[in-house]
Amino acid sequence: MKPELLAPAGNMEKLKVAIRYGADAVYLGGKAFGLRNLAGNFTGEELEAGVAYAHAHGVKVYLTVNAFADNADLPELEHYLDEVAHIPFDAFIAADPGVVALIAERHPGRDIHLSTQANTTNWRSARFWQSQGVTRVNLAREMSLEEIAETARRCDIELEVFVHGAMCISYSGRCLLSSAMTGRDANKGECTQPCRWNYSIVEETRPGEYFPIHEDESGTFIFNSKDLCLIEHLPALVESGVHSLKIEGRMKGIYYAASVIRIYREALDRYWEDPEGYRLEPHWLEELAKVSHRGYTTGFLFGKPRDVDHEYLSCYVRNYEFVALVEEGLAEGTQVLVRNRLKVGDVLELIGQGASFSRFTLTGMRDLEGTPLSVAHANQRVVLEGVTGAGEFDLIRREKID
Repeated sequence: MKPELLAPAGNMEKLKVAIRYGADAVYLGGKAFGLRNLAGNFTGEELEAGVAYAHAHGVKVYLTVNAFADNADLPELEHYLDEVAHIPFDAFIAADPGVVALIAERHPGRDIHLSTQANTTNWRSARFWQSQGVTRVNLAREMSLEEIAETARRCDIELEVFVHGAMCISYSGRCLLSSAMTGRDANKGECTQPCRWNYSIVEETRPGEYFPIHEDESGTFIFNSKDLCLIEHLPALVESGVHSLKIEGRMKGIYYAASVIRIYREALDRYWEDPEGYRLEPHWLEELAKVSHRGYTTGFLFGKPRDVDHEYLSCYVRNYEFVALVEEGLAEGTQVLVRNRLKVGDVLELIGQGASFSRFTLTGMRDLEGTPLSVAHANQRVVLEGVTGAGEFDLIRREKID
């Protein structure tokens, strides 16, 4: 069976972008009980509209309810599950055993997917969760390819694995740093990402003297993992027997989502159509390097990560910036919503479905009343002159020049 490509949808715009660029399914959260409370997320009405839009495009929708609940949370959780009962989600995503049981009670017969937060690291755990009514397990990021394949052989349950995105320094995201340092609980969706902060060491007899572990002009990032990128090993993952390939990033922007989804979409389709003739395209790697990332690693896929898999020296790599979202193709140009300052003479790149892009120099633009412009600013709607062939949700980017 061809694995699905599962993409993040932090809000309605991101959902539409994920679908436009090739997601088979999206995962999203309501205003509570997910693990990305800062992602924007969906109101009840937006959840209905989002599911209707996705289903109209043949795309599945999974609702995250994967926070870990305290006793005090349970009445509100029960009310929340009752409120969304009429919405035809294709599955719920949960991690807490009590929440799994509550979903099964409140929504009998509905599919339940187990979150990576449940830390499933072996086939016996997968079998256990199947016995509890779970229909799919998102395996822990700490599993190797060999362990994933063995689990698939030994279990009659759908398996999901992460293939791209941020990595957590703690066990599949079960982290207490944020709670301890800021009072905001990562296991309830409020992670402040203290693992990305800049740290130094203090020796106890020398208070006030701070010693960097290793420092460059960006600071010291001793907990900072590189991002996961498994595009080069897609054939092995498909052959391992997994059912879903998941991209991380509900809090990332639409440029990130579109750029990553379209590359994995093309690679997965190419391999499935012709496994023997499949070759990794160098420009896929080049395109993935153009999104904001912390360097790339294969994580635990081939065993425990080495020192080179940790990003000690720097934080993000940002070589390109997203500058405009295409809203409509017109006969005389392309209407866009500006996201970053644009000026005539900029060398830009237009990306759409598929992994290709086109480069052009902006020769002119005007506002919607027809007034010529030399510069446009964020949130301004303008028409780019001479730019044709673009469609809704195509993106325009620009290389950053230091």
